[in-house]
Amino acid sequence: MENRIDQLCINTIRTLAMDAVQKANSGHPGAPMGLASIGYILWTRFLRHNPANPRWFDRDRFILSNGHASMLQYALLHLTGYDLSLDDLKNFRQWGSKTPGHPEYGHTPGVETTTGPLGQGFMNGVGMAMAEAHLAAVFNRKGHEIVDHHTYVFCGDGDLMEGASHEAASLAGHLGLGKLICIFDDNRITIEGSTSLSCSDDAARRFQAYGWHVQDLGDAAEDLEALSRALDAASEERERPSLIIVRSHIGFGSPHRQDTSSAHGEPLGEEEIRLTKRFYGWPEEEEFLVPPEVSAHMGHTMEKGKELEMDWDRRFQAYRLANPDLADRLLAALDGKLPDGWDGDVPEFSPEKAVATRAAAGTVLNALAGKITWLAGGSADLSPSTKTLISGSGYFSGDDRSGRNFAWGIREHAMCACASGMALHGGIRPFAATFFVFTDYARPSIRLAALMGLPVIYIMTHDSIGVGEDGPTHQPVEHLASLRAMPNLCVIRPADANETAFAWRAALERTTGPTMLVLTRQNLPVFDRSLAAHADGVLKGGYILSREKGPKTDVILMATGSEVQLAMSAQNALAAGNIAARVVSMPSWELFRDQPPEYRDQVLPPDVTARLAIEAGASMGWREWVGDRGAVIALDRFGASAPAGELFRQFGFTVENVVTTARELVRTAG
Repeated sequence: MENRIDQLCINTIRTLAMDAVQKANSGHPGAPMGLASIGYILWTRFLRHNPANPRWFDRDRFILSNGHASMLQYALLHLTGYDLSLDDLKNFRQWGSKTPGHPEYGHTPGVETTTGPLGQGFMNGVGMAMAEAHLAAVFNRKGHEIVDHHTYVFCGDGDLMEGASHEAASLAGHLGLGKLICIFDDNRITIEGSTSLSCSDDAARRFQAYGWHVQDLGDAAEDLEALSRALDAASEERERPSLIIVRSHIGFGSPHRQDTSSAHGEPLGEEEIRLTKRFYGWPEEEEFLVPPEVSAHMGHTMEKGKELEMDWDRRFQAYRLANPDLADRLLAALDGKLPDGWDGDVPEFSPEKAVATRAAAGTVLNALAGKITWLAGGSADLSPSTKTLISGSGYFSGDDRSGRNFAWGIREHAMCACASGMALHGGIRPFAATFFVFTDYARPSIRLAALMGLPVIYIMTHDSIGVGEDGPTHQPVEHLASLRAMPNLCVIRPADANETAFAWRAALERTTGPTMLVLTRQNLPVFDRSLAAHADGVLKGGYILSREKGPKTDVILMATGSEVQLAMSAQNALAAGNIAARVVSMPSWELFRDQPPEYRDQVLPPDVTARLAIEAGASMGWREWVGDRGAVIALDRFGASAPAGELFRQFGFTVENVVTTARELVRTAG
């Protein structure tokens, strides 16, 4: 009887996937059909989850890294009782539906992360496992293991072909993340055909070399007991992450499409679906059929899930009685709400000494970390340069999970994807740091963090040609423009140490998406705020740093970062020639756009058309602020290898050039 109901449930998953893809005339039926058995076993026998409360903290996490197989996850969510109806499955890939083409975090109940770009979910899973291990080390006490769950990841050939996944796999093995379990769908098919066209890796040996516990089950995707034994063994392994390799058959049961690339990314067709249902012993003309016994059998997950959460609630209450301070700290970390006085120790910087904004940011980070105990992160092997080491805390390691510093190694892509995993997991407010130019390696992960609205903080230093002698390979030129173009990413490039302190404040207060602080390598003067506006203007994205000396504004000088000092010096030189210049610091276009039109017009009066922007990066985008009659001193070419001061002179970032350009703007405007 058990085998019969198991097979009935598995075939229900398969037929729902086939029918949804066919109805949408778009999607990927083959992988859900091949993975239905392992998905069923995991979700009904192993996964600790509560469909009635998808956000229960101590649940196991499930990630479908091969997100094109989304109908597998949607079918499992529906059948186990999540708020995902049969009508939602029928609206697969349609406008406004809860079942988009690839799983999206925050859109569909029970989806833990947005997947689709291959390898991303795998890396998110490593980050989630790191977060679980860290919180367990910090908060668990003997007899009170209130942080104790697994992270399960389904991945496919494409996930493992993408090199970024191996950055994370290497790190996971090094750290010994024993509660991370990955199931590799070795179906050997990609869009172009057999994987043998491009890949002959031995995945088992590769992951063994990374330090993983590996089980290669061979052609056992339909052997429920073999799958169960493998998951049992992986669950018992606590010293190493686990990889279970299963040789599945894409489009399983389809007479003409099984094990073919055509089963990967296109509907099977009505006739092929009828033949496949005949193979399953399924009513051939029925669509979206869920037999009552399947609903009853898989619906038991609801009862089991409620019992699991209730048991955890009881254990947490006992924990709270025994460890009230720790319990309050854990709840605060999970809530993420900034504590009272969280920025009380942030220093104000004196104008007496020039400070690189990277150094100022490091000072501010450590002041904040003392109050926000769940603030944690690290750098891609660059902490001495990015100044992102939390003092008084060790590194997170295989021997000590409590450290708040993460040594990512030279793995920018994995660093940012794992940071997203930590944010998704909860209990950690992650930051990730590297040189600004290396956002090129991290951009896919940053993009998905923006898409998911994750409050990750990126610390990007060495922000311009100010890098100097390292040359054009290390000098970001187009990066500000390209990252400003990314929706829901807030970019802040502060002009001095005190602006940097408020940039950190803005980043921590922003919870609807990632924030990037873009910081200098070189020292910058700290503006005398008794003569200039207060640095809290950073919170509005743009503000009048120094008002014009005169009854009217002849020209507006606007800049970000290190170039603001040029505008300040040019203001005085222009005043000597009876030209009244206003200096506007614009560290964040995104924050400035969020301000009311009245405020923006106060800072940039519409009737002042003589406007000059100064930024050591690409000019793209500045026209929004300078208008058609303004000008931009920018860098629309690659840099060069020379001392920073010489580069700024050679490329026109001088007070003299600013003054000359501003005078011409005033002349033509008049």
